[in-house]
Amino acid sequence: MSQGMEERKFGVLVISHGSREEKWVKLVDDAVAEARLPDGLPVYSSYLEIVEGRLIQDGIDHLEAEGVTDIIVIPLFVSSGSVHIDEIRYALGLAEEPTLPTDLERMRIRARVHWTSVMDDHPLIVDVLLDKLRPLSDNPAQETLIVVGHGAREPGFYDRWRHVIDSLAYKLKERGGFRGAEAALLAPDETQAAMNRLIRAHPGCTVLLVPFFMSEGYFTRTVIPARFAGYAYEYRYSGETLLPHPGVARWIEEQVGAVLKQ
Repeated sequence: MSQGMEERKFGVLVISHGSREEKWVKLVDDAVAEARLPDGLPVYSSYLEIVEGRLIQDGIDHLEAEGVTDIIVIPLFVSSGSVHIDEIRYALGLAEEPTLPTDLERMRIRARVHWTSVMDDHPLIVDVLLDKLRPLSDNPAQETLIVVGHGAREPGFYDRWRHVIDSLAYKLKERGGFRGAEAALLAPDETQAAMNRLIRAHPGCTVLLVPFFMSEGYFTRTVIPARFAGYAYEYRYSGETLLPHPGVARWIEEQVGAVLKQ
């Protein structure tokens, strides 16, 4: 840590979306707990919505009650194209106005806020996705893949999602040695167009579907299988998401370490 910070006390606030499913929340909490962080560094796993008693303001209040003067905020979201990233930054006082209307109000916060990166196409996240792909893959040279993300219909947010998902598809193809790769968002629905492009470009290859989601839920269990239902073409899908995987904890460690080294 740099000189001149002796009077500062750092803490970590991890912010995830939240879910009504206990397993979803537990997987996030487990990843946060697995992060190897400096001894004595307070850490709070908070949620944007749904998980009552553990919302963002609860996390801020908890850390400040422990004397934290500098909060390292880890936005545990898969894409910077998420509309939630914009509203969270506004709520934390990092933006004058939200891009879109939001019900999220300004947070009560005295500590300095150190905002870190969203996952996007970080090398550690590419590693996680490759690990999730391996059980599905027999012969990458005869396989193609489609990376499937949630997406956003709003201008600007869609463009960020598109950039991230395209980059992931390219990196997975190159790293994994696959024959071809496409990217598809659920909002707006690009799944059929992506599948049709792969079938035309690489006939005879098996398609692997790669969900770019934090944890298993409605979209991975129901929406993605429904969007690809009815294809006579062979494809494989396990529904495996980023969590659980130790690479997520490693990513958290890197985000925190980058701020503490400043």
